[in-house]
Amino acid sequence: MSLLIGPVALAACGPIPLPQAERVCMEDAYMARAPRGSVGVGIGSGGHSRAYGSFEISVSSDYIMGRDPAEVYATCVKRRSGYPPSRPLYEHPGWEGYRPARK
Repeated sequence: MSLLIGPVALAACGPIPLPQAERVCMEDAYMARAPRGSVGVGIGSGGHSRAYGSFEISVSSDYIMGRDPAEVYATCVKRRSGYPPSRPLYEHPGWEGYRPARK
């Protein structure tokens, strides 16, 4: 059984198609742009009314290090697919971020 796990695990590490890599890496670019969070508030019922809440925040190391989201995106796409992105992040129609000021 362990002989089968090795090849399957290695196949999972192989390159993925460029369009798929671009979709997956868009999330890394968004996380490099800003932290992401969510807040939940509600009231439970069923004998007792009870309020509850939740708070969650995610911060990537790329954001903490101040990396350019376009650099994060390009590196991720290259690593996952073996090819550079089909277009730069800031020209991608799915990017809703900001473009940094040019120096």
